[in-house]
Amino acid sequence: MQNIRKLLIGLLFCGSFLKNLAQTPTPAQEQQEPIIIRNATIHIGNGTILEQGTIVFEKGKITLIEKNPTINLQKAQIIDATGKHVYPGLIVPSTTVGLTEIDAVRATRDFQEVGDFNPHIRSLIAFNTDADMIPTIRYNGVLLVQTTPRGGIISGTSSIMELDGWNWEDAVHKADDGIHLNWIPMYRYNWREQMLEKNQDRAKKISELETFFAEAISYAQTANPSPINLRFEAMKGLFEGTKNLYIHVEEAKEILESVQFAQRFGVKKIVLVGASEAHRVVDFLKKNNIPVLLNRVHSLPNRADDEIDLPFRMPAILHKAGILVGLNYEGDMEAMGSRNLPFTAGTAAAYGLTKEEALMTVTLNTAKILGIDDKVGSLEKGKDATLIICSGDLLDMRGNQVEMAFIRGKEIQLTSKQTELYQRYKKKYGK
Repeated sequence: MQNIRKLLIGLLFCGSFLKNLAQTPTPAQEQQEPIIIRNATIHIGNGTILEQGTIVFEKGKITLIEKNPTINLQKAQIIDATGKHVYPGLIVPSTTVGLTEIDAVRATRDFQEVGDFNPHIRSLIAFNTDADMIPTIRYNGVLLVQTTPRGGIISGTSSIMELDGWNWEDAVHKADDGIHLNWIPMYRYNWREQMLEKNQDRAKKISELETFFAEAISYAQTANPSPINLRFEAMKGLFEGTKNLYIHVEEAKEILESVQFAQRFGVKKIVLVGASEAHRVVDFLKKNNIPVLLNRVHSLPNRADDEIDLPFRMPAILHKAGILVGLNYEGDMEAMGSRNLPFTAGTAAAYGLTKEEALMTVTLNTAKILGIDDKVGSLEKGKDATLIICSGDLLDMRGNQVEMAFIRGKEIQLTSKQTELYQRYKKKYGK
């Protein structure tokens, strides 16, 4: 009896503790009536701005976007956005948002499987819509993420997720959009010796990768294969053109090598992720129509003799070379840091891009690369009403004050544990 009493007390304590931690807002309801946003500065997302514009959306879709239109709606919610800005919802590619909660706690990390070749591992079903960090990302303007596995040579299959929903079935925007390949580097860092060293296993690993791709192609060309091989089934889309191959690679020589490898095996859609030395091979990337998802702009150059501001200028360098470029936030603490994505675009605007071009690197460009630009990435008639209303400049941390956000017309709550703490202590100190 004594042990049962202790168990019940423990459960009650845990329940109370978990309740206090549960800060994730309730998922939004479907749009109930048309919504009209008037008198706004509308940033279309394709490089243009509509001053004093009006945007109307109904049943989750944009039905009108004009300046001073005539609207015949009997019943609608009207939002006066005078002096405010409307932007498309931002998109974070190649991230572990939804797959991790506390990076330092192994039990909360669900983004890596054992083994080198895991194309069949789907991030989709592991996506946690109740992750506490999701609300903190939303109120900086990020409304969609490409949730992505990590580790091994072929990490797995990513999916595009909306940052609202009761479960992953509700949140999925595009399932299984592509497979992620970590190209085997020529050199690796020896943490014990604190130095770079030649990767002695590289030739062996590349040989294993070649064998895997060759077997995957053979399997894809076999009618009604038996038994079913889940790994090779996942690879079929690469050869059919229904999935992207995202190659995570940095060095210039390795960029050339990895792209040529994928082309040799008939991969139809190739995207580079990271590519910190893409500026050294711009002609090759342009000729082969290879888009790039650059890693953090707020970082140091890859080489000691590079100019210190090279990462800041990289988006402009690639854009001016005619390469489709988007921004991500891959790296240490990437899930939590993803809320800083708009500010990396702001830095790109300060180093060669215009503000609207910089906005495209986190909206329409990324949507095109991920293959979802038919629905999101820009504010156009017929697309999803996935957008935000901001009282200032979204790409400047001083002006990034998101007041309202909508995902497919659903108004989402912009509250989190941080905003609740802010309000609590604001009342305490009277300011």
